[in-house]
Amino acid sequence: MTDEPNDLPRATANRVIELEEELEASGVAPVDESELERGRSVLHQWVNEMVGFVVSPGLGRVTLIHADGRPSTISSSTLPYRMSKPLA
Repeated sequence: MTDEPNDLPRATANRVIELEEELEASGVAPVDESELERGRSVLHQWVNEMVGFVVSPGLGRVTLIHADGRPSTISSSTLPYRMSKPLA
C-alpha cells in the first residue's frame, strides 16, 4: 500500500482484484469520481428498495431483504455495528 491518502483507494481496489484473480474470478474497481457517483446512485437505489434487514454483528454481516423476498448479504466488519440500535 502507499502513504498517499489519494492512492489508498486505488491500492485497496488493486489488492481486492489481485485476490479475486487468484480465485479466477476477476472484478472491476473504478475509483474515479464519475464512476463513484454512478456506483453510489445504483447502491442508494438498491438500498432504498429494501423492505427489511437483519443485522448480525457477531457474523460481520447485514442481510437486506427485498420486496420479492430475495436476501442480499453485505459482509463488513463495521456496518453491522453502525446499524445496530444503541443499548442505552
